[in-house]
Order: sequence, then C-alpha cells, then structure tokens
Amino acid sequence: MQSRSSLPDINRIGILTAAVLLAFALTRLLPATQVVLRWSVGDFFLTLPVNLTTIMTLFASGITATGMDWLLRGHPALGSKRTVEHWLLPMLTTIVIGVPLSLLPGSASWWITFVIASLALVTVFMAEYVAVDPVSPAYSAAMGLLTALSYAVYLILLTTMRTSSPRLIIAVPTVFVVSGLVSLRALHLRLQRWEFAWALGITFILSQLAAALHYWPISPIQYGLALLGPLYALTSLAGNLGEETPVRRASIEPLAALTLAWVAAAFLG
Repeated sequence: MQSRSSLPDINRIGILTAAVLLAFALTRLLPATQVVLRWSVGDFFLTLPVNLTTIMTLFASGITATGMDWLLRGHPALGSKRTVEHWLLPMLTTIVIGVPLSLLPGSASWWITFVIASLALVTVFMAEYVAVDPVSPAYSAAMGLLTALSYAVYLILLTTMRTSSPRLIIAVPTVFVVSGLVSLRALHLRLQRWEFAWALGITFILSQLAAALHYWPISPIQYGLALLGPLYALTSLAGNLGEETPVRRASIEPLAALTLAWVAAAFLG
C-alpha cells in the first residue's frame, strides 16, 4: 500500500481548489463590460476583445501555478527538483474550465459545471503530486491519467478556440504553443527525459496542419479531432521509438489512433 507521505496534504488541496473556484465564482458578480485592444502595423490590423472575466480566468490560472508549487513543496521526494513542469496541465485545465463557466447562465447547468470543475481540479492536483516520484506505486496510474487529461484539455481548448473564429495569426501560435506543451509533457512522463527535438517537430507539423485547416468549412469538433489525431499519433510514435520499439511495431498504434480520429471527424461533419 502506498504510504501516506506520498499523498498530498488534504488541507492544501482544499485551500488551493477553493481559491481557484472562488476566482471563478467572482466572475458571476463582475460587469460584462468589454474593452477591445487594437494593434496596427502598416496595413495589418488586429483586435482582441478583453473583459473582466478573461482577466479573472488568467488570474485563476496564476493561482493554480503558484498553488501547485506550494502543494508540491510538501512532497518528500521533491528535493531540489523544479516544479514548473507540474504547473502546465493544471494551468491549461483552469483556463479550459473558465470558458464554459463564463459563458453559461447562472442556472443549474452552471452549478453542475462548477461541481465537475472542482472534481477535475482535485484530480489533476493529486495526479501531478503523485507524478513527482517515478518510483511511486501509483505513478503509472497518475501518468496515464495526466496523459489522458492532457489530450482531453487539448481537444476542448482547440474546439473552444475554433468556436470563437479567431484570426490565423492567433490560431496558429495557439496551436503551436499548446501542442508543444502537451507533447513535451506526455513524452517526459513516459520516458523520464525531455524530448525537445521531437516536441519541436510535432509542433511544427501541427502548426502547418492548423494553418491548412483554418479556412476549411468544418465544425469546431471536427477541427479539434483533426488536430488531436496527429498530435496523439506523433507523440505516441516518439514514445514508442524512445523505448526502442521496432519501427513497424511502433507505428501500429499511432496509425490506428490517427485513422480513428480522422474517421470520427469525417462522420461528425
């Protein structure tokens, strides 16, 4: 049985979760006033709408990052390790959670989403805590959970972004950054080393694909699945090859996952 010392302090988990959820709850009390930021360079013109809800969501992600650092400092196996890698998924999860909470009306659906958000946050906080120690008996379960959550957050984030119809100059950098973070984190969890070359190659391919799909008349979920498939396939292939699996066998699962994602995207059209 896993020792109690390798589990997070329940009081810290509660305080961190409550602080993030409080930031989301406060958005219901804020005015919906919106400010449009404008930049122009020559003939190029870019606008970005910002409101207090957007600022509070970013504030909540900042609380998540600092709170994760505070939580992980109590881990007996942390030592002098950096905690930055354990901030990424919780921050992305917080941002993704903030979108529906800011859009839903103050009804039963908002409260249901609020409860689901709290459970998701507690889950990712605990999984990141366990993932600090690779020799922990629960590490494999935490790794699988964090990897699955990473891909789920990626799909939700891209689907939500597509719904807002951003310009190409915003969509492609977003895909580049998020794809890089997800692939780099997933490979580090699996191989216990940083695969920057693989992550950079994956982000380049995904960025090119995002640019190609930008003007296609496809739905947000089709867009998300069309990018999720290659991300999962390439990351899985990199992980298999990193474990010295023969190329032919290493390619079977990635190709199957890519085919499944693209077929699902086609049928959802």
